[in-house]
Amino acid sequence: MTDLSPEMQTLKTRLKSTWMAGDYGHFAQYLEPGALEFLARLNLTPGTRMLDVGCGAGQIAIPAARAGAPGRVTGVDIAANLIEQARARAAAEGLTVRFDEGDAEMLPYDDAAFDVVVSLIGAMFAPRPERVAAELVRVCRAGGRIVMANWTPGGFIGQMFKINSQHVPPPAFMPAPVLWGDEATVRERFREGIAELTLTRRFYPFKYPFGPAEVIEFYRTYYGPTQRAFAALDAEGQATLRRDLEALWATHNRATDSNTYIESEYLEVVAIRQ
Repeated sequence: MTDLSPEMQTLKTRLKSTWMAGDYGHFAQYLEPGALEFLARLNLTPGTRMLDVGCGAGQIAIPAARAGAPGRVTGVDIAANLIEQARARAAAEGLTVRFDEGDAEMLPYDDAAFDVVVSLIGAMFAPRPERVAAELVRVCRAGGRIVMANWTPGGFIGQMFKINSQHVPPPAFMPAPVLWGDEATVRERFREGIAELTLTRRFYPFKYPFGPAEVIEFYRTYYGPTQRAFAALDAEGQATLRRDLEALWATHNRATDSNTYIESEYLEVVAIRQ
């Protein structure tokens, strides 16, 4: 990281700490259905060399290996504790998956090392998107695929991020992560090294066996960004943030019982490497 300014170094340290807060492995259990839908559309064949960027606790990499690509799946994430969780999960299932601690802006792999490079709501959070795009292209072989799922600015999660930002403003020099869900922005970021680019808007299911108020507490306990947002506020600020988030979840809740069900729009990016 010798090319980092002091401000960027501080930001990266803070982002890593944020994603290591809470317990994303536990948090992601309710996200598994949408992750498996995303994985199914990849149509991976045996022997495919796949890299999962921002792999978390292995939500994509482990089922990919389970489905028939043992020893050919690699996951990378900045959060060391999530990498340890992923390794433990793979070992418990007897799966051979490589998990590395690493930065999406400086991937620790050779050029053209993978057939498919994926990122399910992961690489979009790195602070220098132009570096991320270049790295995703670099490690993908010619004719291979880069597949991302990124929250859109106008989708439900995009609205949730907007509320968080109103209460705890993000760094002014960091582009909004949800710009990875803007079609024009994605086309600009993948203007080099890509032979074909397909952008599709899809919806991700969020289903919880408890109501919106409990959802906010679940996020505050287990989801690092929400945990840190609350921690940055005084008691009055926390109460206001909770009120605004509960209102958002309650307004969009499609469940007719005591549970919570919403769908959030995301942009599926499929880029074919030149």
